[in-house]
Amino acid sequence: ESKPQKVPSELEAVPSLILVTTYLSFLMLIVFAHLRDFFGKLFYPANYVQLRVQNGLAPMVSDFESLWTRRLYGRIRDCFNRPITGVAGGHVNLLDRVSTDFNKTFEFTGRVRNVLNLASYNYLGFAQSEGPCADKVEAALLEHGLTMGSTRAEAGRSLLLTETEDMVARFVGSEAALIVSMGYATNALNIPAMVGRGCLIISDELNHSSLVSGARLSGATIRVFKHNYTPDLEKVLRRSISQGQPRTHRPWKKILVVVEGLYSMEGEFCRLPEILELRRRYGFYLFVDEAHSIGALGPRGRGICDHFGVDPREVDVLMGTFTKSFGAAGGYIAGSKALIDYLRLHSHSAVYAEAMSVPVLAQVSSSMRMIMGEDREHALEGQQRLDQLAINTRYFARRLADMGFMTMGHPGSPVIPLLLFSPAKIPAFSRECLKRNIAVVVVSYPATPIITGRVRFCISASHTREDLDYALEQISEIGDLLLLKFHKNQVAAAAAAAAASDDSKKIQ
Repeated sequence: ESKPQKVPSELEAVPSLILVTTYLSFLMLIVFAHLRDFFGKLFYPANYVQLRVQNGLAPMVSDFESLWTRRLYGRIRDCFNRPITGVAGGHVNLLDRVSTDFNKTFEFTGRVRNVLNLASYNYLGFAQSEGPCADKVEAALLEHGLTMGSTRAEAGRSLLLTETEDMVARFVGSEAALIVSMGYATNALNIPAMVGRGCLIISDELNHSSLVSGARLSGATIRVFKHNYTPDLEKVLRRSISQGQPRTHRPWKKILVVVEGLYSMEGEFCRLPEILELRRRYGFYLFVDEAHSIGALGPRGRGICDHFGVDPREVDVLMGTFTKSFGAAGGYIAGSKALIDYLRLHSHSAVYAEAMSVPVLAQVSSSMRMIMGEDREHALEGQQRLDQLAINTRYFARRLADMGFMTMGHPGSPVIPLLLFSPAKIPAFSRECLKRNIAVVVVSYPATPIITGRVRFCISASHTREDLDYALEQISEIGDLLLLKFHKNQVAAAAAAAAASDDSKKIQ
């Protein structure tokens, strides 16, 4: 049999000069950071007291551990944690602030600026303070109060919670579902209840931090495979199954493969059909995190299984959050009834965490009914939002590529990363967007590999074509200013070749 070929990465087309200058830029920043610390301790020792041993006690955070935060993140702190007011919809109100001490502290100016929001995970536009969902949230609040004030294992399991869990199970196509009041905890507290010592977790190398935390808390052995590369996953599976547990070489009690439906930093879909084929061959359990894909992918918004047209019951554990597509908070675990019944008794998220509050449950329930077409008064609105999101994402991604930007991800992803590379261009892009009244999220190391700093555009169904055209026009100007159109020559060459081909056909 021929050896499977790895799909070439978008990064392989990056000019070597860009990669070299990016590494050199980070090297210079780190060298100057160490030099500033060295001379600062000599001439300004009072500024470094918190980093020295005091009264025989070691510092809580050492100077080396905090170097990145103090010397690199601190320089661009104005690009993050920007305070907002009002609803984070297609547009959002941003509170202006200034710093006079190099981003150590900020002062509010009292001005409020309305900006185009390309930063929030409001994929279907349900983040609203008015409309059918907001009305049902208000009605539920008046009827049931604000919260149950208890865990679901004691007095927190309300009728509204039970009905919403049943609806989630129907929506994703599973037998049962468990709702958790915090998205991060949905992974971090439920994975340890599923696997433990003697078990094996095989995780994608770019999985979210919550999945990593859950895997580490479980006590299971952890192996990692190359991002979204099923031949390497199969290689890890074959080696792990053949060798068994470390030292004893006994068979593993369980093998759990953990992937994401949509990788939010890359805008890529997991290769679910290929992974399911491996599952049939090797007999492992599959955990799919659909935090970003549920509600945003597939013709019916049912997530990655809907996108690929596979039976969701082939996936053992489906996880998702309500933060992105549903305008709410928290998350869910869906699977077989036996699994969910077990988690309700053994998961810390069910036994110790407070049950989800009434307004959030009402928001989840009302938005999900709308997507499913079960809200008679707004039966078509959910599908209209799904269609509009699909149109917006493909239009925005195609226009960026046509301009010559280097983007990542698969067509149809509501998250569109645009590569910036240089550490100087990361804050520059964010500040230039803000000058043009556009809110974006820029991402760098340690959230991404050190050379692949990027800006991550989050597209919503609430964005109009005028919103997207304005953003694209401004982004194009910024791209010319910061020299970010790395594929500009290739796009021009392809356009010229297409024009020449059309001319030759007309002559013939």
